[in-house]
Amino acid sequence: MKIVEVKDRATELVEQLLNVWESSVKATHLFLSDDEICNIKKYVPQALTDVPVLIVAKNENGKPIGFMGISDKMLEMLFVSNESRGQGIGKQLLQYGIETYSVNELSVNEQNPLAKGFYEYMGFEAYKRTELDEQGNLYPLLYMRRHR
Repeated sequence: MKIVEVKDRATELVEQLLNVWESSVKATHLFLSDDEICNIKKYVPQALTDVPVLIVAKNENGKPIGFMGISDKMLEMLFVSNESRGQGIGKQLLQYGIETYSVNELSVNEQNPLAKGFYEYMGFEAYKRTELDEQGNLYPLLYMRRHR
């Protein structure tokens, strides 16, 4: 696996990352309906284009299998394709973000206990909870900071 920072966010790459996102979300965000996933998916390409730092994990064939977005020491997004989960890719991405970009804060859906547990394992702890997500939907968020 290779981790690369992406400056050129070509349409083809954004489409590949959108597939990674969808595969990941369908496997981990069990609280979302297919319609909700479809609706959120419309906004992902813009988020991928706009996030200041985009890091992609690629397999030995150069195919994206995970990615994260960072803005000012905050992890904005971290997704690993379903078929690549459990192989340490998320851990390597986040470690890279911590070491290279001083990532020390993030938010996670409270209804995604696997992600919450992963971030706790990586040294983050919740300090704030909101009833709604950033779009005003009824998906409680936990805001977490790195404590070590």
